[in-house]
Amino acid sequence: MSGGSEDYEASHASLDHAIAHSTAMRHAPSKGSARLEKVKRGEFVNTMTMLAGREFNVSGNGRFSRAECCHVGARYLPSDGPSIVEDMNSRAYIGQFSGDGTLFVAGFQDRRIRIYDVDKGWTVRKDIQARNLRWTVTDTALSPDQRFLVYASITPVVYLVNVSSESGGVTSLANITDIHEGLNFASDSRGDVFGIWSLQFSEDGRELVAGSNDKCIYVYDLEANKPVLRINAHKDDVNAVVFADESCHLIFSGSDDNTCKVWDRRCFTLRGRPAGQLVGHLEGITFIDSRKDGRYFISNGKDQTIKLWDIRKMTSGPTTCKKDRKIPSFAWDYRWMDYPGMGRDVRHPYDQSLMTYKGHLVLRTLIRCYFSPLASTGQKYIYTGSHDGCVYIYDLVTGKQMSRLSYHRGTVRDCSWHPTEPMLVSSSWDGQLAKWEHRFGDKSTIEAPHISYDDFFD
Repeated sequence: MSGGSEDYEASHASLDHAIAHSTAMRHAPSKGSARLEKVKRGEFVNTMTMLAGREFNVSGNGRFSRAECCHVGARYLPSDGPSIVEDMNSRAYIGQFSGDGTLFVAGFQDRRIRIYDVDKGWTVRKDIQARNLRWTVTDTALSPDQRFLVYASITPVVYLVNVSSESGGVTSLANITDIHEGLNFASDSRGDVFGIWSLQFSEDGRELVAGSNDKCIYVYDLEANKPVLRINAHKDDVNAVVFADESCHLIFSGSDDNTCKVWDRRCFTLRGRPAGQLVGHLEGITFIDSRKDGRYFISNGKDQTIKLWDIRKMTSGPTTCKKDRKIPSFAWDYRWMDYPGMGRDVRHPYDQSLMTYKGHLVLRTLIRCYFSPLASTGQKYIYTGSHDGCVYIYDLVTGKQMSRLSYHRGTVRDCSWHPTEPMLVSSSWDGQLAKWEHRFGDKSTIEAPHISYDDFFD
């Protein structure tokens, strides 16, 4: 939400209590630190007060808890800069940190995929020339052990490359310097021709889940070297698919049919249909990110909104009521037109989302959105790229726009927040990877409060 709309804020004042409470607890200071600051627990506590409390061991643990680390870390947004990591003569479509933040993967339209070693001055570890590309690299995924990279295009074949530090030189040419193993998601008997928009490894690295433009979801077993599940999932392209949590039993999907669906692999064979669906977007979904708790996720939509969902609110079929209300719709194409509903109060009459976030632009391409890192912010924020060349950061619970990172001359399709540091990289169609950080030295000094042992006792 682009801040200031009282009517809009009032309509979403009843944000689901469970996630509001969970988010607050993920970055709450200890009772001792709150007592030192003379505030209620959960309210803002000065960093110097918390450091003093740690020295006095007010928590009894002798160190900061994870929540206290997030209480400090979440206040330092990566909004300074940027500095330029890469400047290419090709559109950047993908840009993501590895799970531990030591690597960064970027995919460009000119067939090039680069893996940067973040801890070694962003030197290039691998420079991969993609094989059999159609239009662009649509998605990449790094295996959990960081040994393998898979990349997709608008074809049914995904390619797997060994990118470990022991795999050879920097340059990776398909079947010349490295093997780019083709993983065919199509059934040979059907001779399918389709493209893959979204791709992700399972937590154990044994499976891949993919969403495609043939309206299907695929699960590929890497050990069996074949697709083991094909779901006729939606009525239009499946632009986004993600495992809900570490168990990988649940899959979330989003489509150009405007719906998000939840799939439970444990009972899909018997039921043959989704566990449920969620409606609220007026246009197609471009991306989904899971909170990794098996319950909440966010989606970016061509109706220029991000929505927060709780799967406990899903329904087993179309959501209607006795007095059926018309769902607003427009005849347009987001690839070259502006959204006709822009600036108008258009809403889905059966919106099941918990919160809606506005301000960014979802045009021209499948722009991505994410929860901020758990380890450093407690997932207090969500952030997204935008067609106007900016990155937007919103407060998850209040919906307020916390920061707008403006630099690029082209659409920011992807962006990635470092898992443990106040650093964010935006990947743009202007060919640049821009690194945003929090520059502590440029900030005003916070004076330490006077603390005495008497402050620890009522």
